[in-house]
Amino acid sequence: MLPGRVFALKLAMVLFACALPVTAQQAGRGAAPEIAFTVSMPKPHTHMLEVEIQIKRQAQSPAEEFLVMPVWTPGSYMVREFARHVQDFAAKDSSGRPLQWEKTNKDTWRVTTGGAREWQATYSVYANELSVRTNQLNSDHAFWNNAALLMYLNGFLQAPSTLRVIAPQPWKVATGLPPAGKNTFRAENFDVLYDSPVEVSNFKTISFEVKGVPHRIVIDGEGNYEAERVRRDVQKIVAEAISLMGGEVPYHDYTFFLHLRSNTGGGLEHLNSTALGFSRFGFKPDSNYRNFLSLVSHEFFHLWNVKRIRPDALGPFDYTQENYTKLLWVAEGITSYYGEIILRRANLISEKEYLDRVASAFQNFQKVPGRFEMSAEEASFDAWIKYYRQDENSENSQIDYYDKGAILGLLLDLEIRKLSRNAKSLDDVMRYLYNEHFKKGRNYTPADFQKISEQMAGASLEQFFARYVRGREELDYNGALAAAGLRVDLSEAPAAGKPQDRAYLGADLSQDGDRLLVSRVYAGSPAYEQGLNSGDQIVALDNMRVNRDFFNARLAEKRPGQLVNLTIFRFDDLSSLPIKLGAISDAIYRIVPVANPSDDQKRVYRSWLGSPQSF
Repeated sequence: MLPGRVFALKLAMVLFACALPVTAQQAGRGAAPEIAFTVSMPKPHTHMLEVEIQIKRQAQSPAEEFLVMPVWTPGSYMVREFARHVQDFAAKDSSGRPLQWEKTNKDTWRVTTGGAREWQATYSVYANELSVRTNQLNSDHAFWNNAALLMYLNGFLQAPSTLRVIAPQPWKVATGLPPAGKNTFRAENFDVLYDSPVEVSNFKTISFEVKGVPHRIVIDGEGNYEAERVRRDVQKIVAEAISLMGGEVPYHDYTFFLHLRSNTGGGLEHLNSTALGFSRFGFKPDSNYRNFLSLVSHEFFHLWNVKRIRPDALGPFDYTQENYTKLLWVAEGITSYYGEIILRRANLISEKEYLDRVASAFQNFQKVPGRFEMSAEEASFDAWIKYYRQDENSENSQIDYYDKGAILGLLLDLEIRKLSRNAKSLDDVMRYLYNEHFKKGRNYTPADFQKISEQMAGASLEQFFARYVRGREELDYNGALAAAGLRVDLSEAPAAGKPQDRAYLGADLSQDGDRLLVSRVYAGSPAYEQGLNSGDQIVALDNMRVNRDFFNARLAEKRPGQLVNLTIFRFDDLSSLPIKLGAISDAIYRIVPVANPSDDQKRVYRSWLGSPQSF
């Protein structure tokens, strides 16, 4: 960081401290107040969650107190400004006398308590967005993330609190928080409170145990799942992940919140729970069902990687601004890698299915021009401004730290196995981080991760991290796969016969009613280099009116090097754009065994994928 920016940052910190008369350090000197939340939903159809926060001190309180609404929720790295949904704020003392208040910035409310030992604030939160990171209330259910709903008392993030839920009949309440009475729960601090989502509905429950520890799948919504199959397979995932991480179960119970809708998806990890969204009819055929298992496996592995094995900046959290880290490629990407590996080792997918998924990941990554523009560390650091704000140029300017991180996890795992003669692996890195960092109360830095990886490999990995993690060089798939007696094969095309070059334009097209629109243009492609723009409407190809199917069919008949003439509308102006087509291979990536694998390669393969090579 440049010196001028350092000064500006320090000045900003001083100004912020001056703006809050009761700083975290000052407030922390007194005894923690009793903090009790009540959340009610008297009119679910209005989407309004009603919140009451009661503050009770043993001694006189400061003349002014500050309530703060988080601007983001851990696990979802974007400032989402949850305060924008707050309305009807009010405050009063224990006798019911109204207290003066005002907002001091976008997410902070200053309450003039006059030193009252007991006071309360009430407010409403509009909740009509069902995602794993937001809130929804309607006539069918309520689901919320506490970071998107509950304010904290400035200076007391480490204070305990209780949460009481007043639920309409016959709805039930589910959360990962420990109970403290009927529909009342307790949290030892606000990090735990904010890490514990709540579902209130007439949900269904699938239960099982692993190592005597209770687990449940709380399902809101209908779908084509088979309850017994889901129970059995999720139990296998849990058991395999626990075994991989050393056999210790680091929680007293675990809850999978599963929302089934036609238009939802994704997952968000928590300390002893996860929120999942999945297509209600996405459990069949088996290929779709395996996507569900992959989601479950990914989010469950997060209970170690992120929730306990914490990157440098991710905990304790600052809920008022971005928490920057260069390690999301580990936190999310390597979690994606293990999400798939766990399925394989639990025999929920075959070796061939696993390797086909890996080959597809390689091929998809090679299509991303942004791999030359952004490193894995840069993608992690810039997640706050880029990952959740994709546009038509994102493929050209950035990479997905999930996708590249998962590939890097595989390459690093095989590299460690090769250098250590299969004595160590990435599994050992994750177990070391759990035992030597989490259990000792330490987060880890990028330097820590490289050092521990080198410790397991028994050799320097500087070139690997410099080229592929901090750098933007092409990844050496075959160099890594060779450790397990495998290689990438490009000898087959989607149709019968040898692969061949086909005509290539380099643009994604979408049909919007009767308009054929350019939705994305890939950097370096003929379309990009010769002037086609995202947003252009293609009216005709070689003077023939087109829709998407017609255009793709005619393009498939062309040969590399041919000239085509596109008639386009750009805004309201009609023009003609000649483009000379490029060439692209129609080969598909496959991962196949090398000829005559060595005993070392066979041993690596067996320990990596959990079985001898069988294809």
